[in-house]
Amino acid sequence: MSQYTTDFASIDEYESGSITVISEDNKKNYVFSNMYEVAAKSAPYERVAVAKNFEYVIESTRAEGTSPWYTAAHDEFAVAMDYPVTVELVKLEDPDAVVDPESEGAHKLSGDPQGPKMGTIKLSRGHMALLPVGAAYRFSAESPATLMIQTIDGPVTQHKWAEFCHQ
Repeated sequence: MSQYTTDFASIDEYESGSITVISEDNKKNYVFSNMYEVAAKSAPYERVAVAKNFEYVIESTRAEGTSPWYTAAHDEFAVAMDYPVTVELVKLEDPDAVVDPESEGAHKLSGDPQGPKMGTIKLSRGHMALLPVGAAYRFSAESPATLMIQTIDGPVTQHKWAEFCHQ
């Protein structure tokens, strides 16, 4: 019987992968990124798309220090991929006044949110948090960590896959 070993990656220890393009197209036209490499080379809380399906995106984010506050007009999810990340949640007093209910994607707030605290979630590797509609959230991490966020493409999503795709 064959024996397999599972290697867990992290923001400070990963292997880059590659894709094989079947036609004469350029690899840089495709979203294919190693989320750990993207996080390692990004600024803190820069939300970079590493996968896209229609309007939905998976963002790789370098969690380091404390992020700005964000909110969205829809639910989002965040997964700690390697090191601990804390999520703070605030129930917005008037969500429609903060972000257009018809908007898509995460929006960065200009200041502190108004409303009661909902709680704190402490994520470890592989733990997922729901970032609910009607709430503001921010992340914090004591040391650099990789955070995967599932959301809809929006104003804070950055598209940089051509910079990370290897030829």
